[in-house]
Amino acid sequence: MQHPKNGTAAEYEKNGQLFVIEGPVPPERLSKLEMHPLLDAFRRPAEQLEALIEIAGLPEGRIIAAIQEETIVGYVTFHYPDEMERWSEAGMDDLIELGAVEVADPFRGFGLGSRLIRHAFQDQQMEAYIIFTTEYYWHWDLKGSGLSIWEYRNMMERLMKTVDMVWYATDDPEICSHPANCLMVRIGQHVPLQSREQFDRIRFRQRFMY
Repeated sequence: MQHPKNGTAAEYEKNGQLFVIEGPVPPERLSKLEMHPLLDAFRRPAEQLEALIEIAGLPEGRIIAAIQEETIVGYVTFHYPDEMERWSEAGMDDLIELGAVEVADPFRGFGLGSRLIRHAFQDQQMEAYIIFTTEYYWHWDLKGSGLSIWEYRNMMERLMKTVDMVWYATDDPEICSHPANCLMVRIGQHVPLQSREQFDRIRFRQRFMY
């Protein structure tokens, strides 16, 4: 069910600074941009840029970026779930993962994270998908943010709720391994009942959990 990736861009001004919120950004555009040196939560900035270029070239891979003077200062990734995780087991072509969300330290508190996610969901094609995100506390920048685990969890929930993603129960062992971890999901208006039921079967392997 691969859809055309019709990129759009919008200017956003905050604290006297101008950003362009752009996406889905094609690989050839990403290859001409630079990464902010503090976008290093997952890997070195140059390596992460290569990862973003690769994701952008995948079927249904989407990168939404906040750009300032041809430098990426924040981004959100969307892609099919990793084949090593349970979410890929059913081979659903209408199940997409909202993966990494990262904003460079100097621009935190500017509202870029919510702007990036809202920009992605302006595309009506998203109504054809179940979009999910898995939040694990060990991925959170607790030291840099100065937040406690629960404060960070609440911040992430508020962020995801800006596009109507809600908490969903699951018996996934990694998510269940700590009470701060969670699964959040948004089911598009055009997702068929068959896909909803299939997703429920993925969420719960132990049927008595229903």
